[in-house]
Amino acid sequence: MTFNLIRMTKAISIWLILCGFLSSCEGTKQLDATPNLTQFVDPYIGTGDHGHVFVGANVPFGLVQLGPTNYSQGWDWCSGYHISDSTIIGFGHMHLSGTGIGDLGDISFMPATGNVILKRGDLKDPKSGIYSLFRRETEKVKAGYYAVHLDRFNVDVELTATKRVGFHKYTFPQSDSAKVIIDLQHGIGWDTPMEGYLVQENDSVISGYRYSKGWAVDQRIFFTAVFSKPMKQFVVSDSTEVKAGNSINARKAYGQVLFDTKDKENVYVKVAISPVSIENAKLNMQAELPGWNFEQTIADADKAWNEELSKIQIETNDAVAKRVFYTALYHTMIAPSEFCDVNNDYRGSDGQMHQKGAFKNYTTFSLWDTYRAAHPLMTIIHPEKMSDIINTMLTIYQQQGKLPVWHLMGCETDCMVGNPGISVVADAILKGYDGFDKDLAYEAMKKSAMLDERGLNYLKQYGYIPYDKGNESVAKTMEYAIADWTIAQVAQKMGKTEDYEYFLKRSKAYTHFFDKSTGFMRGLSSDGKFRTPFNPFESVHRENDYTEGNAWQYTWLVPHDVQGLVDLFGSKEKFVQKLDSLFIVEGSLGKDASPDISGLIGQYAHGNEPSHHVVYMYPYVGQPWKTAERAREVMSVMYHDQPAGLSGNEDVGQMSAWYVLSALGFYQVEPAGGKYIFGSPIVDKATVKVKDGKVLNIVAKNNSAANKYIQSVTLNGQPYDKYYINFNDIINGGTLEFTMGDKPSETWGTTVDVIQASAK
Repeated sequence: MTFNLIRMTKAISIWLILCGFLSSCEGTKQLDATPNLTQFVDPYIGTGDHGHVFVGANVPFGLVQLGPTNYSQGWDWCSGYHISDSTIIGFGHMHLSGTGIGDLGDISFMPATGNVILKRGDLKDPKSGIYSLFRRETEKVKAGYYAVHLDRFNVDVELTATKRVGFHKYTFPQSDSAKVIIDLQHGIGWDTPMEGYLVQENDSVISGYRYSKGWAVDQRIFFTAVFSKPMKQFVVSDSTEVKAGNSINARKAYGQVLFDTKDKENVYVKVAISPVSIENAKLNMQAELPGWNFEQTIADADKAWNEELSKIQIETNDAVAKRVFYTALYHTMIAPSEFCDVNNDYRGSDGQMHQKGAFKNYTTFSLWDTYRAAHPLMTIIHPEKMSDIINTMLTIYQQQGKLPVWHLMGCETDCMVGNPGISVVADAILKGYDGFDKDLAYEAMKKSAMLDERGLNYLKQYGYIPYDKGNESVAKTMEYAIADWTIAQVAQKMGKTEDYEYFLKRSKAYTHFFDKSTGFMRGLSSDGKFRTPFNPFESVHRENDYTEGNAWQYTWLVPHDVQGLVDLFGSKEKFVQKLDSLFIVEGSLGKDASPDISGLIGQYAHGNEPSHHVVYMYPYVGQPWKTAERAREVMSVMYHDQPAGLSGNEDVGQMSAWYVLSALGFYQVEPAGGKYIFGSPIVDKATVKVKDGKVLNIVAKNNSAANKYIQSVTLNGQPYDKYYINFNDIINGGTLEFTMGDKPSETWGTTVDVIQASAK
């Protein structure tokens, strides 16, 4: 009997071990399998209010963003689309997402029937131009797919895409005048066409290019379009009259591909684009979409999105939060966009065509926005892209003489202030990324910081930029100081002591502006006098000392030196008192204030990027519970799952990246190096795929709306009492566990590495 019991015990033990092994394998299988996360993506979020997001079909980081362009123009149509609009003038193959300036909309296709006047037209006369009305109930949009019915022409439109090819499906009524209009005149409306070219190559292929001048001052896109149905005729015109022949070269070039169609007949069009040539567009077509399986292309696009979205898999009982989270993650991956062909040919910042680059070239760098959170998020979940991103920036430096500021379509726009590209390059170096020339990177950073443009000459002369030498002096100086701090950190890492001391001193330039009598950063003249009169609420758009902000917001733009800012206030107590008041005080911004100052809680402006780090400053002075309160407030009030679900411009992923990081429970305040400050996770669990195939598991125990305060933290089972986690601990994987509660902890995060003593 004893022997049988022993045998039974061994059998049970083996069975339990086997079950545990199978369970472990199943867990790995669930992690490795690609879940259906696109079901939680709602591309309508951010299409209302001032979100300016792209709506249409694309794949992650693709060159093609194929979607509708509304007839309407203006600030809220920077992406070409707004939820309030019910007009479509065409389906362009490139769009921006969330910007404050409009561009692109290039290579527009519009299916139609009957006679169509090739003009924008007048909204009072539906037949006066190209546009058609549509009804929202006929529209369907999801990641990688868009569909709508054009009421005027009775045509159903469906769109999907690969990285470099837009795939159209048009369902026509019976007609002897069905057509597809190729419109090289109209983009989003912020640019001017300079030259358009169209040529019919055979009965099913049209190729050409569009050159334009707008935000990107020399924009060039080539294309080739293949039709599934032979055309009966191809007609070209220059918007004023039809031209003879099967080709045209004109500033406002149009082509009409004519068909006879049966009722509900499907006509497919594949449109490949290239920044280099028509020949390369054909190469892109052959490589990415040689066949005609429309449904499979939709499935492939959905798969591509799910593979990227699955890099962060969350668990939460809050259905709204889940939709907001995955839509936010989706928005962070619309750009930067690959700006090269399948063979890595690309058009450089020097205007030249470069063959077979050693890296993937990218574009659409909204760096003044994205250096704050979108790029720090990318360093965690997209390590495979980091060398290409940095090599792109270094190549831009070699070709234009400085790192990118706001780069678009191979063109430097010089939009916004500061040197944000420096911070992105420094962050990659300090986080240990390889695959690029570190010496060239340092050279690029230093030379970009030592130019005499955009106020840098005054910074070198005075130690700050005086307000009597140009507008936005405070904002420019403070942004330069942030970038200079990142150079100093790299210089220290590389043993360049003299440079370290020089740039560290320059990183203190913000101190010139601090007025102790008011507790604000104020404009300072070249002879050392503060600007008067002074109103900390006032924000005259681009004509005062701040960029899209006021003194209340810019006083805190010191993410690189919180200790230094505390010192200026004189004590932690005074610092905290002022910071508390930021979220409470109310006042008029003035009638000429920038519309970007939005998402206000008191004078904290979450709708604009300079404020994004501010809620995470409390842990530096030992009050992490206030960050928990404010982070939860921002996540619940400033983000929701309706069209107006963003409190400001999406700005090419920055607004969404803030949410993604904050929902996980941390945010990088300092502009480089990877010190992620803890806040208050809203997800119960998260599995984050990081570098080298490792996984960071995040667990928030006892998490709820009420239990928003961190009580304790463990990392891989060991107590972790710092108020932040380092990048290396994130990418090494393991388990980060928060224990949450409904009251602030009296001990956690209040002592380790916080600013201890009141400043003298």
